Amino acid sequence: MTEVRDVKDTQSASTRDLESMYQAPISTEMGRWAKFKESFRRQEQDIDDMAGLDDIERANRGVANGSPLVRDLKNRHLQMISIGGSVGTGLLIGSGSSLRTGGPAALIIAWGLVGTMVFSTIHALGELCVEFPVSGAFSSYATRFVDSSWGFAVGWNYAIMWLIVLPLELVAAAMSIQYWNTAINPVAWVAIFYVFIFIVNLFGVKGYGEAEFYLAIVKVIAIVGFIILGVVLVCGGGPNHEFIGNRYWNNPGPFAHGFKGVCTVFVTASYSLAGSEMVGLAAAEAHNPKKVLPKAIKQVFWRIFLFFFLSLTFVGLLVPYDSPALLGSGSQTSTSPFVVAIVSSGIKVLPSIFNAVILISVVSVGNSAVYGCSRTIQSLGVQGLGPQILGYVDQKGRPIAGLACSAVFGLLCFLSAYKNEGEVFAWLLSISGLSTIFSWFSISLCHVRFRLALHHNNRPTSDLAFTSVVGIWGSVYSMAFLVLVLGVQFWVALFPVGSSAPNAKNFFQNYLGAFVIILFYIGHKLYTRNRRLYLALGEIDLDTGRRVRDKDELDWELQQDEMEKRPWYVRVMKSIF
Repeated sequence: MTEVRDVKDTQSASTRDLESMYQAPISTEMGRWAKFKESFRRQEQDIDDMAGLDDIERANRGVANGSPLVRDLKNRHLQMISIGGSVGTGLLIGSGSSLRTGGPAALIIAWGLVGTMVFSTIHALGELCVEFPVSGAFSSYATRFVDSSWGFAVGWNYAIMWLIVLPLELVAAAMSIQYWNTAINPVAWVAIFYVFIFIVNLFGVKGYGEAEFYLAIVKVIAIVGFIILGVVLVCGGGPNHEFIGNRYWNNPGPFAHGFKGVCTVFVTASYSLAGSEMVGLAAAEAHNPKKVLPKAIKQVFWRIFLFFFLSLTFVGLLVPYDSPALLGSGSQTSTSPFVVAIVSSGIKVLPSIFNAVILISVVSVGNSAVYGCSRTIQSLGVQGLGPQILGYVDQKGRPIAGLACSAVFGLLCFLSAYKNEGEVFAWLLSISGLSTIFSWFSISLCHVRFRLALHHNNRPTSDLAFTSVVGIWGSVYSMAFLVLVLGVQFWVALFPVGSSAPNAKNFFQNYLGAFVIILFYIGHKLYTRNRRLYLALGEIDLDTGRRVRDKDELDWELQQDEMEKRPWYVRVMKSIF
């Protein structure tokens, strides 16, 4: 290995010498601006000859060999990326609308059930990503384990979700700023956030990871602080010294609109937990996936689940579902139920501080949206499921074409100038929620197909570096649960809360995402004349892109063996924290 590197070093040194001979004036006079422009030049990719390969083989080779992304993400980055991508608009703002339509009990039921499904889905994704840490993660797994048409539909569906999430988060920022009744047009603030997000992403994956790490820390501290504050306020420790207890569970009650009200909350709950799968998307840029991914997956889920479940429990105890300040009740200012809870308790200054945290959270999720969209689009380009230019990666490992697509669609954020931006927010939120459901369903389906392919090829699961704690049955449960959610969402979309007659506008507003993925799937089938429904188990590629274990990974496995010898309570604490 040393000799090979010496030869390469010699060749590269010779090349540099020749370049310095013929381009000496340019290299000596090249300043920072010239170096900056040079960094955007396309990175040469080592892609094997694709002649004679079918669509599945080309896609697998493309994501394994044709995606020169920089592996700069560490464990702390992966943990905070997942938290930062999910703790945002859905929890801090969208939960207000859910409280109004479903009631406090609906928040606990919906987020609790969706949380169990996410647990199974993220562990399934972790098992796949540790073995195949390739570009695009689950969008490329859909092609590898199911079919290229399904991979096309799921990949573009996920990319569109993040394309929509960016302007959605910036619209939410404009709505949050109006809490202070500022005379400055919200569009000005949206423009500032828009520019900031893209500057951060131009620093590459390490810059994005560092920014997300610190932004997510602010959100974590704020949520933990709110939970502590919630305990104090519920027990009568606020400025009013008034014991609240379960007052609002008795009047106006735990449910706003019965079973139908609970069903309406599931999409918001799904959307609010979207981004948990970002650890899988970042696998291709992780320094050592087999070492850091299992730890990040175990820690992130529990932290998110505790943050969501506990914080929403106290929101339901502190804010009645008939509060006129909640989103959807005609208010255009205090849309966050967290801020409403603090304001109603009589605490001064703190509501403005928490509203500032909401702004930080919104920017953080918008930052994650650009990252998620650009990486997914880049993967679709190298898979051959989109124009080749989409696979463009520059000298700094930045997927420039994907970033450009995000920048163009991000201009939708200026819809915040519309007089009723709350309605725009509702449209975008619903579309993104269904996109998340389809993405999670695909992850679970791919995991089931992966396990069946292993069994078909007589490969034991003991060879896997990381396995889902709920196994294949956890993925089956996730798929069944998501089908149920799609079914009840169809019902409440067609017959919304408070109406017994069909409502076409509400139906398309809340179920448009289902038609988008069907259109992509059928359109790809017709365009490519692909009549195959799914790959046979014997045709599934279990080797291309699989990471070979190195010394660091073997050392980590030895550490895991040592961990198994420790007391059970030590192992439990390590798995959570």
